[in-house]
Amino acid sequence: MIPVLALLTALSLAQDSPVKPASNPPSANKSAPDNPSPSKATDQAAAPGSEADASSSLDTRIDISPPKDDDKTHPSSKAVVAGLAASDDVDAHTNEVQEFHPWNPLKATKDNQVGDFYYKRGNYKAALERYKEALYFKEGDAVATFRIGQCQEKLGNKAEAKKYYQQYLKILPEGPEAKNARASVERLASVQ
Repeated sequence: MIPVLALLTALSLAQDSPVKPASNPPSANKSAPDNPSPSKATDQAAAPGSEADASSSLDTRIDISPPKDDDKTHPSSKAVVAGLAASDDVDAHTNEVQEFHPWNPLKATKDNQVGDFYYKRGNYKAALERYKEALYFKEGDAVATFRIGQCQEKLGNKAEAKKYYQQYLKILPEGPEAKNARASVERLASVQ
């Protein structure tokens, strides 16, 4: 028992002793033209307008201008850019894309599940919004497209329903709901 107490006492005394700073070797304190002293380095960083004060973001800019022969290799690209300027996602004045749609198939699946929940309870407006949100996160989602058609039909928007059923058939012509979509398109065509 006494040896254990002696060991614990020695350890606690060792922890309480003051820590001595490590002495730097003499070669580290010498100032050379290539190796400025620490005080000079802090003076340069504090001086406004010095290199240390300049931003490095200019060094990371990427040149996105087209190559010199781009008009020859891609002759119809100006027409495509002009067509983009007319769409909603592009600013007509700058021809720059203003909005990116996130790709999140997990979120789209969850939106489809919540839409199914609302649809089963007869809340077709809420279901429609969730299915549209699923299309926002996953463009071309066949399930959401078909179910939007169903919601539109239940809400009395026959033209919109027909459009979404046809869109479903373009995505999955032989899909699991293709037979129902074809029947719905024929039924809606005869009504109008």
